Amino acid sequence: METGLALIFWYGMLHAFGPDHLTAIADFSIGKNKQKTLLITSLFALGHGLSLFIFAKILQHTELSENILAYGDMISAIVIMSIGVYLLFMVVTDRIQLRKHIHEDKEHIHIWFGKSHEHNAVENSSSFSLGLLMGAGGVRGMLITLGAVQGGVVDLTMVGLFTLGVMLVFIAFGMLILYVNQNFLGNLQNVRRAFATAGFVSMIVGTNILLG
Repeated sequence: METGLALIFWYGMLHAFGPDHLTAIADFSIGKNKQKTLLITSLFALGHGLSLFIFAKILQHTELSENILAYGDMISAIVIMSIGVYLLFMVVTDRIQLRKHIHEDKEHIHIWFGKSHEHNAVENSSSFSLGLLMGAGGVRGMLITLGAVQGGVVDLTMVGLFTLGVMLVFIAFGMLILYVNQNFLGNLQNVRRAFATAGFVSMIVGTNILLG
């Protein structure tokens, strides 16, 4: 039992290294501070785990065809490509803003899109929703793997351990993006380059999922 749960935790970590997941984390974490990066990556992982749990319960009572489940990969690809298009649009239309200020003897950098800069929960809910949507991608493979380890039944404990494994990798990758934010995104030109790169990578990853 313990070995099976450990394997599920390890599988969650391996699953998190998918290029679509890391691309989404990068897209949402660029230009964010440490607190926001931790929150965004954690919410993405929780949304991913919740989506997996919901699908597990549905598939316990309803047999869905492979064609229907295949739409999950399509959803992931479209979401990633949409983010890429949005980021590139923000860069091309010069809607990325950067402002520096000193607070408690420390320099703070704020990066946002559009004219006004507001502190709200939109990006947090967006990262959670994105985790939910992308959890639909490849859900059949995840459930088969988890079920094979524990005899075909997927329960909340398994999903929790899987989510924890995913979360650890997401947070670690988020900290890498945070390092980039703190050391390389001190001016608007570098910020624009970072978002342009993220946009192009998102388009490539999304296209690869669709064609694959």
